[in-house]
Amino acid sequence: MLSFLPAPLIGILTSLLLFFNILFCASFLFSFAIIKLVLPFKSVRIVVDRILMFFAEGWVTGNSGWMKLTQHMDWDVKGVGDLNYRGWYLVNSNHQSWVDIFVLQHVFGGKIPLLKFFLKHELIWVPIMGLAWWALDFPFMRRHSEAYLKKYPEQRGKDLETTRKACEKFALIPTSVMNFLEGTRFTTGKHARQQSPYRHLLKPKAGGIALALNAMGDRFQAFLNVTIVYPEGAPSFWDFLCGRMKRVIVDVQTLPIPQQFVGGDYQEDAQFRAAIQQWVHELWLEKDAQIDRLLTASTTLALANK
Repeated sequence: MLSFLPAPLIGILTSLLLFFNILFCASFLFSFAIIKLVLPFKSVRIVVDRILMFFAEGWVTGNSGWMKLTQHMDWDVKGVGDLNYRGWYLVNSNHQSWVDIFVLQHVFGGKIPLLKFFLKHELIWVPIMGLAWWALDFPFMRRHSEAYLKKYPEQRGKDLETTRKACEKFALIPTSVMNFLEGTRFTTGKHARQQSPYRHLLKPKAGGIALALNAMGDRFQAFLNVTIVYPEGAPSFWDFLCGRMKRVIVDVQTLPIPQQFVGGDYQEDAQFRAAIQQWVHELWLEKDAQIDRLLTASTTLALANK
């Protein structure tokens, strides 16, 4: 609606709308988060968590509102027609930009429960949002290098324990557990340093998804395998706010939960660890090929429309 405005002006306006949406929703969210902190009982948690989810989903709805108001974007979305808002889902996606989070929230808003992301521990210090993520039980992960773990072996496995505790909380009310298997955003530099065998993806890490399946695999009703493609290249967050992102493709595959991985011990069972890593590798091979197909189809369509 306001996409006719100059891009920098749209960026400023959108930033203000995002900021005030955060302040408005967070003010209500923090009030109930204090209750959960003071009264840490399961019966209280179940009630308060539903209220917190209501305000968090209100934030997502508000974001979708300013996106529609300020941006003229072509959304090519497939595979979200038969989802259940009151179900439990394990969700996976490739990761290229902070924009991915807003895309995923917009696509799944009102269709499945609020997405709960695995976050880097440093993000807990983000003003307002860090406290909001904490209140909503988003798991904060510390990723240590192998050299650090050799020096401090007692830190090994702490991230997996954090994931386990978070998933135990998620089992209380319908939740969508979101996991970026790559663990970080794709860049050509990271891709080169990893010597990734995939053309469009970084190497996946199976530990988080394995523990989610261990902790609440019997709760999940489906595995949502999401592929996000930006035909014009992954946008920066500022480009997104300025309305420069013109098209995004989101392909969602609803797959059964692999029952052979439910309840497995990723840390101690080497055979199980190798099996789930192979499953993730095959999933990534297909996703890599899917990105190729989507990019080719998008380029063909663009040429045909010229």
